This record gives sequence, C-alpha cells and structure tokens, in this order.
Amino acid sequence: MSRSIRVLVAEDQSAVRAGLVLILGSAPDIEVAGEAADGEQAVTLARELRPDLVLMDVQMPRLDGVSATRQVVAEGLADVLVLTTFDLDEYVFGALRAGAAGFLLKNTEAKDLLEAVRTVARGEGLIAPAVTRRLIAEFATTSVREPTADPTVLDSLTRREREVLSCLGEGLSNAALATRLDMAEATAKTHVSRLLGKLELRSRVQAAVLAQELGI
Repeated sequence: MSRSIRVLVAEDQSAVRAGLVLILGSAPDIEVAGEAADGEQAVTLARELRPDLVLMDVQMPRLDGVSATRQVVAEGLADVLVLTTFDLDEYVFGALRAGAAGFLLKNTEAKDLLEAVRTVARGEGLIAPAVTRRLIAEFATTSVREPTADPTVLDSLTRREREVLSCLGEGLSNAALATRLDMAEATAKTHVSRLLGKLELRSRVQAAVLAQELGI
C-alpha cells in the first residue's frame, strides 16, 4: 500500500477541530498526525511531526493562521491548505502571499475536503472551486495586494513556460494543463516545478496570481 498522507489539523474551535479529524480519519489514505489549537502550536508541531500537509484555520489565538503559514512554508515544513469562514478577505490574501498551497471554505463538503487534501499532497495548488476565478481576480486588483509584478520577469521565460503560466492563471490542474498543452501529466508537473523555481515562487497559486497581475 502507498504511504498515507499525514495531516496536522490546526483549528482553535475544539468542536470544529474534532469534526475535521473525524472526516480526515475516515479516509484510508489519510492519517491525522496531530492537532493544534492555535497558530503557535501549529508551527511547533509542524517542526516536530513534519506532516505532509497542515490544514490551517485563519483566525486563531497567540499566532494567526497567516503568520503560522508563513513560518511553516518558509521553513519548508509542510504544504499548507487554509480553511476560512470567509470566501474573500485580507486573511486569505495574506495566506496566499505567505505561500499557502490553497484555500477552502469551512462549509466545504467532506468529500471535497478529502479530495482537496489529496490534491495538495500531489503537489497541486487548490482554491475552492466556487471562488477560484473571483479570488484570483480580486487578489490581483485589491488594495491589499503588493505592487503589481514587474513584467520583465517574463523575459526569462520560454514560450512553453509562458503557456504554462497562462494555464496556471486559469487555475488549471496538472491534468487539465497537460490536456491543454498536449503533453503527459508528468511532463506538465515538471514544467510547473521548473517555472516556480525560475520565478522564485512558493506555490502554483502564487503563479496564478502573478499571471493575473501580468494579464497573461
């Protein structure tokens, strides 16, 4: 059998946390590695447990989810999938800027939560389908964003890399990107990884935002 996806659940509301643990524990390919009741504990446990993924609430005591995400990603401890009650707010923007692999609303169905965990564990970013395009567009125009990206960053990209960046800007998965560009899914994944490295980005979601900011 393949190795289980190890998840650290960071949520300050005990009832919500218990529900998330119950859902994740119901999947044969997912293991709950630990539970954190605040952002500070989430960072500490991520360092100790080295999970594959941290399911991170945004609003938590002692250290908020955005700051915790920034530390987890900066130290390369795990991928972060952010959970929030709000579909569009500065916390979500901050989490994406901090390098989160994606974000889901707390009212997401159990089966969609499980699939989101699997998707991020495969190395693909994910934003709640209901708000993907709206979030990226808002992220690229809102007043909380950083200054618009310098278009000269595209000068170092090949034609194929620009095509890949454009696909990421549409929120396409590796499978959909591969179909669009007529290549194997493994090749698409390699292109995405190289593109992120060349642009010094932490996640494909950040690449999607960059594509929107540059209008490609």
